[in-house]
Amino acid sequence: MRPGHRVSLLIPPGIDLTTALFAVLRLGATVVLADAGLGVKGLTRAVRGAGPDHIIGIEKAMVAARVLGWPGRKFVVGPTMQEVGYTPPRTAHTRRRTFGIYGSTRELLGRGAVLAAAGAVLPAAPDPDSDAAILFTSGSTGPAKGVVYTHRRLAAMRDAVATTYGLAPERSFVAGFAPFALLGTALGATSATPDMDVTAPATLTAGALADAVDAIDAYAVFGSPSALANVVRTAGGLTADQREALGRVRLVLSAGAPISSARLAQVLDVMPAAAAHTPYGMTEVLPLTDVSLEEVRAAEADAAAARVAGAGGGSCVGAPVPGAQVRIVPLDDAGAATGAPTAQPGVTGEVLVTAPHLKDRYDRLWATQEHSATWPGWHRTGDVGHLDAAGRLWIEGRLSHVIVAADGVVTPVQVENDVLGIRGVSRAAAVGVGPAGAQQVVVVVETDPAVHAGARQAPALAPAGLAHAVRAAVGVPVAAVLRVPEVPTDVRHNSKVERGRLAVWAGRMLAGARAGTP
Repeated sequence: MRPGHRVSLLIPPGIDLTTALFAVLRLGATVVLADAGLGVKGLTRAVRGAGPDHIIGIEKAMVAARVLGWPGRKFVVGPTMQEVGYTPPRTAHTRRRTFGIYGSTRELLGRGAVLAAAGAVLPAAPDPDSDAAILFTSGSTGPAKGVVYTHRRLAAMRDAVATTYGLAPERSFVAGFAPFALLGTALGATSATPDMDVTAPATLTAGALADAVDAIDAYAVFGSPSALANVVRTAGGLTADQREALGRVRLVLSAGAPISSARLAQVLDVMPAAAAHTPYGMTEVLPLTDVSLEEVRAAEADAAAARVAGAGGGSCVGAPVPGAQVRIVPLDDAGAATGAPTAQPGVTGEVLVTAPHLKDRYDRLWATQEHSATWPGWHRTGDVGHLDAAGRLWIEGRLSHVIVAADGVVTPVQVENDVLGIRGVSRAAAVGVGPAGAQQVVVVVETDPAVHAGARQAPALAPAGLAHAVRAAVGVPVAAVLRVPEVPTDVRHNSKVERGRLAVWAGRMLAGARAGTP
């Protein structure tokens, strides 16, 4: 392995991933991190697109690499077959040859110890502006994109998180959100991953979180909205000791998707001594803004009283973190971002950002990179929102999800927030059905079976009472209200509603076609 090589790491969060990742970074090679939550097709596209020279992964990844033709010399994580004590050497050799495995991480550690004893030294530290990592987006708005970070920009991301949240080596944390699982080592802090499926964040239970917190006396907890929602749902099963452990947490971060102030407040019922924050950002720049629960409530009060220009009309994600800047590219009547960047309050458009920890570029996606950097040094996020007079950013949805109705442009987030305020509504999506310029707003809801009878039945028009409640709650005309057993969400966070998929399904459903389940 040499500086400039690309190394794909297909390892779940834990000691093996941490060891391999920081070894690769120190050697000056480039880490390729693609989420298993992308699925076989998405993961294959990501790995092949990155063109790794080496793959280090668990045995399942070795099998997939062989069957699917992923490039790179392969190293399996864990002991050799002989070390496990039950496989004869001949069988082990045959298995390795079958899957094209060059060696194991255990063997590499053994060789490293021998080399160190012989006085071998590491190569020079990598140049700050050389490539350090290729991180992949969630794929929730199209094929996952490789995002290239240099060592300088990766270090700036670490520093931005540490400065914003007061994290330090003496403040350990639990990472129930995969992107933060490696942050502890970068900060010199102890971190733990709970007993959960990190590719399905909603599998995090209150008991598993409490055990992880107790194991390292965690100062902070990172989680996605769906993970934290399941923590709230399962909190009734906590023991007295587990409740005491969660009561020692001082900071809880909800990241990956918007979360309402009411739902964030529920998290504090489980971790009552914690300050609740929600950062906003993306794979290309994280964090970008930050807001606390108290600040969200203040922003919502400003919006209700109309005392701050631009307040309201989406989800408040707070002010930019130190070093970051935000501008808005206004939308035209067709819902496209075509205006000149502005910081004027109340102007809805595409969110444009810059920061020291902004990505260097997209990997081998030259047209995508050129479009994202229309204004050099700035990044077009694809999110839609606006600033208020206090400098806070309000997110209104994705540019691709803007509804272009006959009366003008409608953004989905405020509609969804209003619907989520209805008792028993678990998830909601506002989508446009019909041709652009004459689209109709359709609301798709998932409801709690304990509140609404028939919630888990086949997709259908919502009952009259629920449909009336939805129309009464929102500020725009709603053509139809549909209820589904489960609103589909992205695979990485289990939180971002897949509006594009729902829009296609709702169109078929309302046209009388056999639409099935979204």
